[in-house]
Amino acid sequence: MTQPYYETMYILRPDIPEEEVESHITKYRDLVIEAGGEVLDCQMRGKRRLAYSIDKHREGIYVQLNHNGDGQQVAPLERAMRLSEDVIRYLTVKQDGPMPAPRAVGGGAGDAAPQPATV
Repeated sequence: MTQPYYETMYILRPDIPEEEVESHITKYRDLVIEAGGEVLDCQMRGKRRLAYSIDKHREGIYVQLNHNGDGQQVAPLERAMRLSEDVIRYLTVKQDGPMPAPRAVGGGAGDAAPQPATV
C-alpha cells in the first residue's frame, strides 16, 4: 500500500520577476519543512493563460508542490498563501496512490515515444 501525500498547486501573479518567483518557491518549501512535513517534489509549471480572469490577471505562474506529512503542515502553508498578495489562487489535495513521475515543462508532440506497430 502506498502512503498518501499532499499536492498543493498555487498560481502566482504573472508580473512578478523571476527572482521573486524563486523566493516564493523557497519560502513555501521551508514552511512545509518547518511544520514537520517533507517536500517530495516542487515543479514550476511556467506561465499559462487562465480560464477566467482573477484580479484582472489573464495569465499566472503555476507551481506544484508535493509534500508528505501528517496534515498539520497544510494549515500554515495555506495561511501564508492567503496572506500573500502575489498568490492569486491555491489548492491543496490529499492524494492516495503512487506519486507521478516528474514531467518536463512545456512538453511538445515530439516528447512521446514511438509506439510499436502491430501486425
